[in-house]
Amino acid sequence: MNASATFTNDRYDEEPYGEAEGAEVSRVHIERTFSGDLEGSSAAELLIAKSEGGGGYVGHDRITGTLHGRRGGFVFQHTGLMGPAGVTNTGVIVPGTGTGDLEDITGEGTMLADEEGNHTLTLEYELP
Repeated sequence: MNASATFTNDRYDEEPYGEAEGAEVSRVHIERTFSGDLEGSSAAELLIAKSEGGGGYVGHDRITGTLHGRRGGFVFQHTGLMGPAGVTNTGVIVPGTGTGDLEDITGEGTMLADEEGNHTLTLEYELP
């Protein structure tokens, strides 16, 4: 099945924890609200590295809500790179993290923002 949901970042707290030569590194806590095929919320933790030439991150979102009418939650692990070649983003539903009606969910997807700053989660997932 395919799903798409827009989301807003309701809270974004960034805490720098170091600087390497040419890069700043920080930890970010984000709270999000989703609407669309997924109606719900998430709490996310990300590790970010930024430089003049771009940046990258790795993160986990603990998502809870209703996906195509099925209530539950799962952890979405995602990573992204930004640089002169553009933006890449990949993600996967962490196996075994599904709860409720989403207990055995598997899949992959993306979390991207367009040029206007609109954020979208896309998922391709399976449920028994």
